[in-house]
Amino acid sequence: MDIIGSQSATVRRIGILPTPGFAMMSFATLTEPMRAANLLARQDLYHMTTFSTDSGPVPSSGAGVVMPEAMIGDAQPLDYLFVIAGGDPTRYNDRPVMRWLSRLAREGVTLGGVSGGPIILARAGLMAGRRMTVHWEHATALAEISPHLLLERSLYVIDRDRVTCAGGTAPMDLMHALIAQHHGVPFARIVSDWFMHTEIRPSAGPQRAGLVERVGTTVPAILDAVEAMEAHVAEPISLDALAKTAGLSSRQLNRLFQSRLGRSAMRYYRELRLEKAQSLLRNSPLSLTEIALATGFASSAHFSRVFAAQFGQPPSSYR
Repeated sequence: MDIIGSQSATVRRIGILPTPGFAMMSFATLTEPMRAANLLARQDLYHMTTFSTDSGPVPSSGAGVVMPEAMIGDAQPLDYLFVIAGGDPTRYNDRPVMRWLSRLAREGVTLGGVSGGPIILARAGLMAGRRMTVHWEHATALAEISPHLLLERSLYVIDRDRVTCAGGTAPMDLMHALIAQHHGVPFARIVSDWFMHTEIRPSAGPQRAGLVERVGTTVPAILDAVEAMEAHVAEPISLDALAKTAGLSSRQLNRLFQSRLGRSAMRYYRELRLEKAQSLLRNSPLSLTEIALATGFASSAHFSRVFAAQFGQPPSSYR
C-alpha cells in the first residue's frame, strides 16, 4: 500500500477502452475517482489513457463522445485495462480488439469490464474460471449464451487479475475498493467524500445495510475488514493489510473479531472463502482445483482438507 505524499508512490497506468454506444455515466464514475485521487494527493497516482480502434471520436449512448489518446495495440505499458460497453455487447466481435485483450492478459495486465464490458472479456475467452458480474440488463442473456461462467449478481467482483463491474454508479464503489487497496481506506474515503459518495456499498450487495445484516455487527472497523475480505477472495490479503484497511493494529482487529464475532479475523476470512467455495461446488462446473484457486487456496489437497474440517464432509460430496 502506497503512502500518499511519498516520492516513491506507485503511478498505476490505466487504460480505458470505451466501445461505441458506451454509457457516459459508467465512463465518468470509473475515471473521475482516479482524477480526483491525483488532485487530492497533489501527485500522479493514476495515469489514464483512452484507447480506440481508430483516431475518431467514440460515440456514447447519449450526446457525448470521447476522443481517444492511443490506438489498440500501441506499445504502452499498462497495469489495468478497463473495457466499457453499452448497447448489445453480445454482438460485439471486433477481432483485433479480442486479440489485443488476449495479448494483454498474457502480459499480466489486469483486465476489467464495466457495464457490458464483462461480456466482451467473456467473448474473448478471458473469464474462464473467474467469478464475474455484469449489468443486470445483460445478465440473463449472458447466462444463456455462456452457462459455464461464474456469474454473480453483485455490484463488482475482483477475482485475481480480472475486475468486473455492473456499471451505472457501481464503478464508484469499485474505485473506492481499489483506491483503498492501493492507498488505504482513509484516503479512499476522502476521494469518495469529494463526490459526496458517503454511502459506500460492498462488492457483494447493493447497500451497506446488507453487509451489516450478513456480518451481524455495526462496528465500522469490522465492516471495513469484511469488505476487503469479500473483495479479495481469490487472492487473500494478510492480517496486517486487513488491519490497515480497518485503521487498527493486527492485535486490535483480532480482539474486535473475537469479542464481536467469536473468532479471529483470519478464521472469519477462511470461513468466508470456504462458503464461496461451497456455493461454487453447488452451482458451477469447475473442477476442485479451479475452485480452490478461485477461492484463494494453493492446492486442491489443501482446499479439500480445510473444507472437510469446516463442513464435516469432503468437497466432492457436494457434486
